Parts: sequence; structure tokens; C-alpha cells
Amino acid sequence: MNIKEKIGKRLRELRTAKGLSQEKFSFECELDRTYIASIEQGRRNVSIANIEKIAKACDISVFDFFNSNLFQ
Repeated sequence: MNIKEKIGKRLRELRTAKGLSQEKFSFECELDRTYIASIEQGRRNVSIANIEKIAKACDISVFDFFNSNLFQ
């Protein structure tokens, strides 16, 4: 699994844990729904600024976003 796929898997994991659809989640982090979908599919090279928006929408730090067995 490459880094884009790992980030996508982690995003989906966190989003579904909050019980949010891609549409509702994208609204919370002020990113387009299709952008969120392409991240989750491992097709996007996500900027650190957008990872920060995603982490904030998940109510976690950027450190906690990457604090997962996926990144070991």
C-alpha cells in the first residue's frame, strides 16, 4: 500500500467513525466532496494544509491523524 492509499484509508476510517457521509464531512472541512472521495480512493496527493483541515474536522491533531498502525 502506498502513502496515498494509507492516507485515504485513514481518512475513511476517521470519517466513518464520526458517522459522516463524504458530503457532510467535506462541508465540515471545507473541501469538495469529490476531492474527499479521491483521497479515500488513494488517487490524490494531499497537501499538508488539507491534511490539517481534515484533522481539525475529525477533532484530532495532525500527529494523531498519522498516529496509526497504517503508517508504521
